[in-house]
Amino acid sequence: MRSDIIKKGLERAPHRSLLRATGVIERESDFDKPFIAVVNSYIDIIPGHVHLQEFAKSIKKYIREAGGVPFEFNTIGVDDGIAMGHEGMKWSLPSRELIADSVETMLRAHAFDGAIFIPNCDKIVPGMLMAAMRLNIPSIFVSGGPMKAGYLDGRALDLIDVFEGVGAVREGAMSQEELQKIEQLACPGCGSCSGMFTANSMNCLLEALGMAVPGNGSILAEDPRREELKKTAVSWLMRMVENDEKPLDFLSEKSFENAFYLDVAMGGSTNTVLHTLAVAEEAGMPFSLQKLDEIGRKTPTLCKIAPSSAYHMEDLDRAGGVFAILGELSRGGYLNADARTASGKTLAEQLQDGYQIKDERVIRRLENPYDNTGGLRVLFGNLAPQGAVVKAAGVVPQMMQHQGPARVFNSEEEAQAAIDSGQIKPGDVVVVRYEGPKGGPGMREMLAPTSSIVGRGLGESVALITDGRFSGGTRGAAVGHVSPEAAEGGPIGLVEEGDVIALDLDKGTLELLVGEEELARRRATFKPLKKAINGSWLKRYRAMVSNASHGAVLKSDFD
Repeated sequence: MRSDIIKKGLERAPHRSLLRATGVIERESDFDKPFIAVVNSYIDIIPGHVHLQEFAKSIKKYIREAGGVPFEFNTIGVDDGIAMGHEGMKWSLPSRELIADSVETMLRAHAFDGAIFIPNCDKIVPGMLMAAMRLNIPSIFVSGGPMKAGYLDGRALDLIDVFEGVGAVREGAMSQEELQKIEQLACPGCGSCSGMFTANSMNCLLEALGMAVPGNGSILAEDPRREELKKTAVSWLMRMVENDEKPLDFLSEKSFENAFYLDVAMGGSTNTVLHTLAVAEEAGMPFSLQKLDEIGRKTPTLCKIAPSSAYHMEDLDRAGGVFAILGELSRGGYLNADARTASGKTLAEQLQDGYQIKDERVIRRLENPYDNTGGLRVLFGNLAPQGAVVKAAGVVPQMMQHQGPARVFNSEEEAQAAIDSGQIKPGDVVVVRYEGPKGGPGMREMLAPTSSIVGRGLGESVALITDGRFSGGTRGAAVGHVSPEAAEGGPIGLVEEGDVIALDLDKGTLELLVGEEELARRRATFKPLKKAINGSWLKRYRAMVSNASHGAVLKSDFD
């Protein structure tokens, strides 16, 4: 066992003495058992994580019953909703790297034999996944589960209703009293926010990737069935420990393809692209945006969950969950069904357990898809030579093609002020730049501006383009991850007020309709803006981070 290095032999007597002092070692025979890391992310300020301290207790009990010794530790986490719309969001994406680094530190320093990861919300899931790829020890994931939707007068609510309500109040379409009612009811309890936002998208992708038990992404946080999920996850992990089966023994490029097939079929968050690219990089299996675009163009959209519809995660669970979608994709020959998973089976063998669609209004069949192509689209063109990403599932038909004058802003705050003051008009293309990984720095999510655009009634006539990123709750013609970003000299930095921009989601193009001679003139005098930074960590991050087309991973070639 790997842990023998800290607990076996004469020279390890001091180590054993310290281990006894923790109180985790209950009897002498524990030194002969595998040491299992319980990598938790309990944090009071994140509703998706506030229950995880209690959540982990039974997991540790099941590990003991299965013959292991559990050692729990925690990671940091940033609540994107609370960090949204101010400087705090600059620390959100960088926290992914801190999580990966801190988990790697703990697992390498203490020679654990296996690890069970308990994430739930955005950045925590991919950060832990990145660490699992680096460490490559027996690993399994069991997330905290989604939040139940709120309800007002029979209408389902979620956090996005609150964000969009702010814009509606400013527009005079809603009273502050109405907004307060929505605010009080939209988030009724613990769990990751109730739509197909980034956290739930990533927890669903864990199932397709083969790193979590079916139901991980859709069973609600407060549903008693999550207890059985924990037991199954522990049993999978202990089998992996016994056989020394590691993630990179069964994960392959086919596994990542399956994750993206699911992603585009269920219209996941654009952030899943950023995060899954980063995880693939860590696994040594880089995934190109061009390949993702190919998958998106041939895969039908079978499911639309809020913000793309009125359905929420509880509806997805009721309709059959992620494996019902995977089963339908497999029926159509889209999946690599021979990909192996942490269950010890192939995906095809797992699907034989009888997962089926129970509500065809929520999960559609191949014969009646929402769309013949996927819910995520990659755009290329002279404005995004290395690509840009849009959640096509959340775009109304009349905005699938759009052309209009650029309204240019060098920060989210500038764009928000213009939207709030009524300066943005139907037909405009709002350009928000210097918000990428380097430019922000930190690649802030822009749920506040996109929600304000929708809340002010402009969601069907205004596009927003940025080298930053969006919350999974964003809907509308919001194109993010434009690469190269402005801070590294990308073409988005050359756009001037009034330039005409054309986007075509069907053709996959994003073009700045300015002549090459004029663009060459602008490039000759262009000097990227470099924003002042508060905090030494962000300075290091800016110096080391790659752009979004590579998953915004940190450079590691320092040899």
